[in-house]
Amino acid sequence: MTTNGAVHRSNSQNFHLPLFLLRVFPIVLAPALLVLAGCGGGVAANPSNGTFSISPGTGSIDTNCTGCNTANAQGTSVEQFTATLASGGAATVAWSVTGGDANSGPGAITSTGQYTPPSYLTADSVSVVVTAALSSNSSVTATAVLTVTPGFLQPLTPENAALGANGQVTITGLLAEAGGATDINFVLANTATGSTGGQGSLGSTSCQRSTSTFTSCTVTYSAPSSISATGATYLVATAGISASKTATEILLNTAGISSNPATHQAQLTTPVSLGSSGGNNNDYDTTTSAGTTYIADCCGGTLGSLIQDGSNRQYLLSNNHVLARSDHASVGDMIVQPGLIDNNCTPNGNGGGTTPVGSLTGWLALSSSLTNADAAIAQVDSGAVSTSGSILELGARQSDGTLAAAPPGISSTGGKGETASLSMTVAKSGRTTGLTCAGVSALDLDVSVDYFTDCAETKPYLTKTYTNQLAISGNQFSDAGDSGSLVVDASNAEPVGLFFAGGRDASGVSQGVANPAPDVLSELSAHVGSGTTYTFVGTADHSVSCLNYGDGTVAAAQARALADAENLRAQQAQSEARMLINPSAGILGVSTGKSSDHPGEGAVVVYVDENMNASAPATVNGVRTVVIPTTARAVAFGSAPQTPFEARSGGPALPAAVLTTAVAIKQQNARSLMKRNPAFFGVGVGQSLDNPKEAALVIYVDRKRIPAQLPQTVDGLRTRYVVMDRLHVTRSYASTVQSKHHCMAHPPAAQPTGFDPLHLFTTRTLKLN
Repeated sequence: MTTNGAVHRSNSQNFHLPLFLLRVFPIVLAPALLVLAGCGGGVAANPSNGTFSISPGTGSIDTNCTGCNTANAQGTSVEQFTATLASGGAATVAWSVTGGDANSGPGAITSTGQYTPPSYLTADSVSVVVTAALSSNSSVTATAVLTVTPGFLQPLTPENAALGANGQVTITGLLAEAGGATDINFVLANTATGSTGGQGSLGSTSCQRSTSTFTSCTVTYSAPSSISATGATYLVATAGISASKTATEILLNTAGISSNPATHQAQLTTPVSLGSSGGNNNDYDTTTSAGTTYIADCCGGTLGSLIQDGSNRQYLLSNNHVLARSDHASVGDMIVQPGLIDNNCTPNGNGGGTTPVGSLTGWLALSSSLTNADAAIAQVDSGAVSTSGSILELGARQSDGTLAAAPPGISSTGGKGETASLSMTVAKSGRTTGLTCAGVSALDLDVSVDYFTDCAETKPYLTKTYTNQLAISGNQFSDAGDSGSLVVDASNAEPVGLFFAGGRDASGVSQGVANPAPDVLSELSAHVGSGTTYTFVGTADHSVSCLNYGDGTVAAAQARALADAENLRAQQAQSEARMLINPSAGILGVSTGKSSDHPGEGAVVVYVDENMNASAPATVNGVRTVVIPTTARAVAFGSAPQTPFEARSGGPALPAAVLTTAVAIKQQNARSLMKRNPAFFGVGVGQSLDNPKEAALVIYVDRKRIPAQLPQTVDGLRTRYVVMDRLHVTRSYASTVQSKHHCMAHPPAAQPTGFDPLHLFTTRTLKLN
């Protein structure tokens, strides 16, 4: 249903998320504030008196550093203070904060004692004094002292890249500090949180700082002269004494492919290729000061693909929350490339940097119970977009190692899109992470998604539950700004989905959600086109040069230490499991281990003859089983594999009958599971990681509300849990670094220097009528 009217739009916040709309804030420091702050040195904590005490008495916190401290509902680092009477009960107190940064202030504290630091500093560290005054006698006080240091403002740019031998990429990091002397330190490592190892070499670090811009440090990474096997290496960044780390994952590949997602964020020459940054020219929030309205922040996503109607009129296809501002746009709104997020929030008409590429035509209303996709279309402007439907990096490797733009494949489906299958390798070309590949991890997914009416995600709009969606899992597959990307079958480039939501789970693996491509076209026909038939614009089917960063789900689960209680449960179940051993039936032995379907849970490992069709129960004495095909010799000599082969790395395809049964169980239980337990925000059908020969009910669980008991099976079907935050259009809160831009709105006038943390374009103050 086409929606007209209002002028606001939603950025999503959570898997509830329309996912991947990214936001950015233009920033300028007022001239009167451009002074370095004092550090408040010499202040001593006095956390206790004869009446009550507060805790903690001292501490430290990074500005904008998610993962370094507890995070609040917006993902900002916080410190929780408590007040306790000498007699042991809770003290009723009034909280206040003083000191801190002379520019950005001391931060804020709630009436319940939750402290939030300022969004940036102008010094390497400052001291904040937290005071609690007894409500019945305000002269009775206790104080604590926090040392506040600058944290990372955002992930490194780019956060992923692919290189062949001798390839190079320049990496940039930003600190939430204007002034000071802290540098970002870069090292190579074998893991995203490591400090040693890694392949290749780094050049010298160059940092730029002033009192009106955030500190920016860059370094050039060079790949080794020869690469023997495709694999990842990490460039890990730290800053000063901060505990926070952030990393760029570099896929060193033997194919010699060079891919830098930054190319997707630039203003392209016309006719533009898709898979690039774009969005609605009105996709920003405003603030009012002294009677004048200014832009405070803005949003954007990905121009996904090109479709056409029966009269060969061509339209840009992306998400409703990218093009139509979550139901709050108007037909005819200008669509621009790149999106405002990549032009320092400067709309077309108020400065350069963007190209008009289309006019908003219609969208599937999120508010309608009749729609089941997050999609919108915009009729293309003449000459503005590649009429072939070319998508960045979807083509073959060129002589310089880069990937050519190419249209999707349409020859085997007539442009109607292909139905995805479980474990299918898919690719997407998006604004933030560029070209990436991963595996379809669940089918028939029901998922609840929250929408907002502002880029800052402070004004809820609605929560929509989608059915029959596709789930995609893989390292670095997607991130903020990739919303609207076309998901294609990597083997033939046929469209299989429209990416719209996602985030990172507790293991750091990207989890994405896409509307099935055939459903998107049919819904657009029914609700926007009044029966008009839409097809994808493309070419003959062709393979995609897949950039697959792997999937760390199983490795992370097996690396996780088990609690003593879990080890004990597994050991007790092992005793009973010995009764299963029967070599003639294919059961070779048992031991204790760890579940990958539910990380942190103990399991009984059952070794089965790889040459027999042996079966094992899903649980023994209430403990999950992990089924590993192997040989009797390997079991006898202790050389059997530690985990089953992972489903998305060569595991067996599930028979159609097994999937059909699993889908029926899911459909009978999904709605009641999500209704009974609000912690469950998604339920689909996937493949068990503990026994890839079996299907599993894939359940997405809010990591902040994990139930005390999670069933191992539902109606006899194994369960697999994906623990993560209710995702945001930026990164998941589980990320170890700050993922959102925190900053001030434009001050009203005459700034001496643009305070532009992304260093994209000179900040322009915009007055709105």
